[in-house]
Amino acid sequence: MNQPIETDALVIGAGPVGLFQAFELGLLGIQSHIVDTLPYAGGQCIELYPDKPIYDIPGTVATTGRQLVASLLEQLKPFKPAFHLNQQVNALARQADGRFLVETSANPSSANPSFLTQTIFIAAGVGAFQPKKLTVHGLDIFAGTQLFYHLDAQADFADNFVGKQVTIVGSEDTAVEAAIQLATLPSNSITLLHRRDVFNAAPDKLEAMRSLIASGKLQLRIGQIAGFEEQQSRLTALQVTDVDGKTEPLPVEMLLVLQGLSPKLGPVAEWGLDIERKQLKVDTEQFQTNEPGIFAVGDINTYPGKKKLILCGFHEAALASFAAAALVFPDTPTLLQYTTTSTLLHQRLGVTHS
Repeated sequence: MNQPIETDALVIGAGPVGLFQAFELGLLGIQSHIVDTLPYAGGQCIELYPDKPIYDIPGTVATTGRQLVASLLEQLKPFKPAFHLNQQVNALARQADGRFLVETSANPSSANPSFLTQTIFIAAGVGAFQPKKLTVHGLDIFAGTQLFYHLDAQADFADNFVGKQVTIVGSEDTAVEAAIQLATLPSNSITLLHRRDVFNAAPDKLEAMRSLIASGKLQLRIGQIAGFEEQQSRLTALQVTDVDGKTEPLPVEMLLVLQGLSPKLGPVAEWGLDIERKQLKVDTEQFQTNEPGIFAVGDINTYPGKKKLILCGFHEAALASFAAAALVFPDTPTLLQYTTTSTLLHQRLGVTHS
């Protein structure tokens, strides 16, 4: 194991509540690192409803999941927290000095950092998100080379898509959006594959998809993958069975599977924390679990009157930060200061006055 990264706080989850948690910690002078199983920040907002309107964020008439995450990342910039993406926390242990040693597992191609932290904030929503994978035996040997489960991975191999036969599997916003984006690349052969001709995407995305299909730039295939073909260890075709039970090959060079995510509580269930219906029990003063120094905010927690709203998670993050400050700075009282008037908070935010 590599030398642990030492930090005041470790935030598990880079969704909206996790991002705001890091911001609130930064206001109080608490350094943090953020870990998430996804390859990008945003959690449910980016994966489930990136372009759908949200109307109940205070002071904002309407925003989208994508816009909200972008605003939170911009707000967080002054505190420069380190992000550790594509990582899942799989073990933690209290050390003799009271801190926690936290270990992660990751993609084989990524480094697996460990952390030595005074406090932990679990902001993992309804659990660690894992992509819903294809249940086709043997297909996963192409993962990372021809088979991908995240749209954001385009940033790493977009050049490889040009001129290729690409099949996208899925019916949600992310699948439809990927099909639209890739259909605009030159010389591409793009096929959108789903088991039935029903898609759960925003109306404007569906209109754009249908227009591309009508123009011949995007192919639509209705059916399910029954198998695959390969040559010289390369994926060359999918065996697709249509609604009439007929199976035919679909040539493919790149396969992008965007069937949504499945939340799993995962290793959190093994950490000795009080759990009720797959949620972590907390108090409503500090949002601390039964383990001192471990807090839970957002959809992952439960308490009397709990409401699963983003704005409630923001409130929980603020109170949890003050409770953590008492642990990180035990000899220094944490005073309530306001960003409107506090010179100290202005310094931490990088605010300059003319």
